[in-house]
Amino acid sequence: MLSRELLSIVLQKAVSTGADFAEVFAEHTKSNVMTMIDGKIDSITDNYLSGVGIRVYKDLKSAYASTSDISREGLLRCAENAAQAIASGSANRDIVLTERLFGDVHPVKIVPGTVKNAVKADIIRSAYAAAKDYHEEIAQVQASLLDIDHNILIANTEGLYTQDRQIRTRLTVNAVASSGTENQSGTQGPGRRMGLEMFDEIDPANAGREAARQAVTMLHAGYCPAGKMTVAIENGFGGVIFHEACGHSLEATSVAMGKSQFVDKLGQQIANPKVTAIDDGTIPGAWGSINIDDEGHPSQRNVLIENGILKTYLIDRLNGKRMGMASTGSARRQSYLYEPTSRMTNTFIANGSDDNEEIIRSMDYGLYCKQMGGGSVNPVTGEFNFAVTEGYLVRKGEICEPVRGASLIGKGSEILMNIDMVGKNLDCGQGMCGSLSGSIPTNVGQPLIRVSSITVGGR
Repeated sequence: MLSRELLSIVLQKAVSTGADFAEVFAEHTKSNVMTMIDGKIDSITDNYLSGVGIRVYKDLKSAYASTSDISREGLLRCAENAAQAIASGSANRDIVLTERLFGDVHPVKIVPGTVKNAVKADIIRSAYAAAKDYHEEIAQVQASLLDIDHNILIANTEGLYTQDRQIRTRLTVNAVASSGTENQSGTQGPGRRMGLEMFDEIDPANAGREAARQAVTMLHAGYCPAGKMTVAIENGFGGVIFHEACGHSLEATSVAMGKSQFVDKLGQQIANPKVTAIDDGTIPGAWGSINIDDEGHPSQRNVLIENGILKTYLIDRLNGKRMGMASTGSARRQSYLYEPTSRMTNTFIANGSDDNEEIIRSMDYGLYCKQMGGGSVNPVTGEFNFAVTEGYLVRKGEICEPVRGASLIGKGSEILMNIDMVGKNLDCGQGMCGSLSGSIPTNVGQPLIRVSSITVGGR
C-alpha cells in the first residue's frame, strides 16, 4: 500500500520531537452486505475504508493521530500532529525498514469480492427459504451475507515492515415467530476467516431452520422462575459468559490500570481445577483468527487458565510496557481510526473429562441454557447479566419444558469457581466484541458446562 521509503520518512517525522517509539498502521478494507427480506433482495451495500493511523509514545505516555489522506503531504502532516502531542525535545533517527513475512494459515479458495452477486443471492435464498418454510408461525425472516476483505500494513521505528490480508465471511439469519398477539425471534450467525468456501462446511439451509426452530420453540415457552439454581450452559455461543465475565478482565487494557478482578493473581487459583481457558488466534479459518496482531506481532496460542491456575494475561505493546511483560500478540483494533489495545481472538474453555449426558443427569432441578444472548459486564468487579435466548427447565436429570425470559446474574470470579463439570463437545460461536479499540470479530466457545450455583433472573 505504501513504500518503505515513504514510511521511513513518516516515522522519522513522528519521532522528531523525542518520542521513544512510533508506529504506522495503514489499512484498505472492502466490505459487502447483501440482505433479503420478504423473499426479495432488499439491499446490497458496498463499503470502502482507507487510511492511516500513527502512534507515538514517550515512556508510558502515548499519542495517536489518523488520516484518510495517504499522500506524502497528508502522512507527514499526520505524523507531525502525533509528534507535537508528545513533544519532549528533538531527535534525528535513521530508520531502516526490513520486510517480515509471517505466513498465512488461512488460505482463501473463493474470494467473495470476485464472485457474482447472483451466487451470493442463492446462498441467502437457501437460508431464507428454509427458515420461512419451517413452520406456519414464522412471520418474517431476514437473511444477510457479509464479506470483508481487510488489508493492513504495519511499520515501526524498530524496523518492522509487514502486511496481512484478512478475508472473512458471515451469514446471519433472523426468524420471527408470531401467534398473532406476541412475537419471539431466533438467530443464527455462522462466520469464518474464509471466503465463500465456508459454505462447503456450513449449510445455509440448516442455519435458517435452526433460527426458525428457536423462534417457534420460544413462542410456546412459559416464563422462567427466578432464584439460585444449578445451571448447565451449552457449547458454542454459550462461551460468551467466559468471554464477557472473565475474558475482558484478563486483558491488559484493564489489568495494567489496576481495573480488573484478576490484578496480581498470576500463579493463583482463580477457577475450579476442571477449568482450562485458552485464547488462540492461530486456529486456521476461525472467525477471530489473525496471522499478526495490529502491532505486527505474530498471533499465538495463549493458555490463560490451566487447571484453574491463572497463567497469563492478554497483552499489547504499550500495556505490556506498563506491566513489564512481553506482548502476547493480542493488540487489535476495528480500523485505522482506533489506537490498538489488548483484545481477545478465539477464546474458549477447553474440553473436560465429564460426559455430557452425566452433566444433565446430575441436576435434580435447574436450568439448561441451550442458547445464550448478549449482556453486560463490569470488568473491574466482574459483575455480569446475560440473557438466555433459549432455555429449558431440568427436573430429576431430564431436560423438560422450554422457558423464556431467563437471565444469568453473577460475578466472573465466582462463576469460574462454581464451574464444577466440563463436558467434551467443544464448539465455538461467532460474534463482534466492542471495547476501547472498537468492534472486532471474535470467537467464543466451550463444551457443555455445569455451574453448581448461580442467580437466575426470571418471574
